[in-house]
This record gives sequence, structure tokens and C-alpha cells, in this order.
Amino acid sequence: MSKRFLVIPIGILVVAVAYWILSHDMAGTTMLAIFGIAMGLYGAILLPAANDVGPTAPVDPDWEPTRRPD
Repeated sequence: MSKRFLVIPIGILVVAVAYWILSHDMAGTTMLAIFGIAMGLYGAILLPAANDVGPTAPVDPDWEPTRRPD
């Protein structure tokens, strides 16, 4: 995983620490910290698989869609 995706979650956690030091507000600090952790988990779990192509079904060249009788 590219480290550039972790810049934003780490920045949010730094803002959470600065917010706690400056205001001592538990609610805002908790929301910022949870948001930063959630973004970090998203980056660590989902982003490595973002460019993967899932399994595809084989193509049958003889297949034709069924037609309704007239």
C-alpha cells in the first residue's frame, strides 16, 4: 500500500491530539480520533485490493440469448 494514503488519517489524528491539548473537549477529540482510525483501517484493508479485477466467467462464443416465440 502506498504511504501517501496514510497521510490524511495521520493528519486527522494529529489534529485530534492538538484539539485535545487546546480545548480538553472529549466529544470532539473522540470523533476526530475515531474518524482518523476508521480512515486508517479503510486504507489498510480495502485500498490494497482497489485495482484487483475479480474472477470473471468464461465467455461462450456459441451462446445466444433466448428469443420469445412470436
